[in-house]
Amino acid sequence: MTNVLFCNCAYTKILPDQVKAEVRRQLETSGTQFEEYDDLCKMAAEKDPKLKELSESKGTILACFPRAVKWLFHAAGTPLNEDSKVLNMRESSAEEVLGELLEHPEPTPVMEVPRVALKKPDPWKPWFPVIDYDRCTNCMQCLSFCLFDVYGVDDDQKITVKNPTKCKTDCPACSRVCPEAAILFPKYRQAPINGAEVQDDDLRREKMKVDISSLLGGDIYQALRDRSVRANSRFSKERDEDRALKERKRCLKTLVQELDIPAEVLASLPSMDEIQSKAKRVMATKNSEETE
Repeated sequence: MTNVLFCNCAYTKILPDQVKAEVRRQLETSGTQFEEYDDLCKMAAEKDPKLKELSESKGTILACFPRAVKWLFHAAGTPLNEDSKVLNMRESSAEEVLGELLEHPEPTPVMEVPRVALKKPDPWKPWFPVIDYDRCTNCMQCLSFCLFDVYGVDDDQKITVKNPTKCKTDCPACSRVCPEAAILFPKYRQAPINGAEVQDDDLRREKMKVDISSLLGGDIYQALRDRSVRANSRFSKERDEDRALKERKRCLKTLVQELDIPAEVLASLPSMDEIQSKAKRVMATKNSEETE
């Protein structure tokens, strides 16, 4: 069985093309068997059976941050063998990666390389949250915050990523409201959200942004409901739904800057009925957890 997996991270440019090309070249010239895949995040989202095969071996994964890779495998339901090795092509040089793989790696030349094209282009960019359960305290802040039904709970009332494809591309907002920096987006540009190890300074900085009350003046769903009531009262005679929608969106404008929410995500916010329905589900989940 081939036990080296090479991730191209083909949907983004977070892995330097030169590093990938040189590592690939020397693996090929050395006769080292390896399997190359478009994107490890996509494999995790689709629960690719190859991950299970590799997770049970003492394999080597050439990808990004080890913490991100560990929890991607966990998200796929295939926890990585503790003896497996993850080499970080996102931050390490080709020389450093090859030194871990080959007994006698060649000197690596400086060269321009073409970007590897996707084998099967997919309109969905594999962007979804990955939970670091070593840090997660099951506070449900992410479940309360997300408006797009990405999160859920399992039979043990433990937070889980229920619908990864519903996550809005390039939006890391839920990771910013996590008080323990336990939510990863491996394709994000900054630490610790991208899977880098959490530092004390990172944690202090992220915790400054998790107080939704200070950002919105109260619980997000209550704030939206209150604004909806005021909007409906104010515009009931006119039935001006556009103005009511603008009123609701103003409630979240602060989040664009504070939590790095893309403008197109705000534009795709669900209807007030959907938000209220989600709020009821969240409260039912919390009440169930509290009574157990």
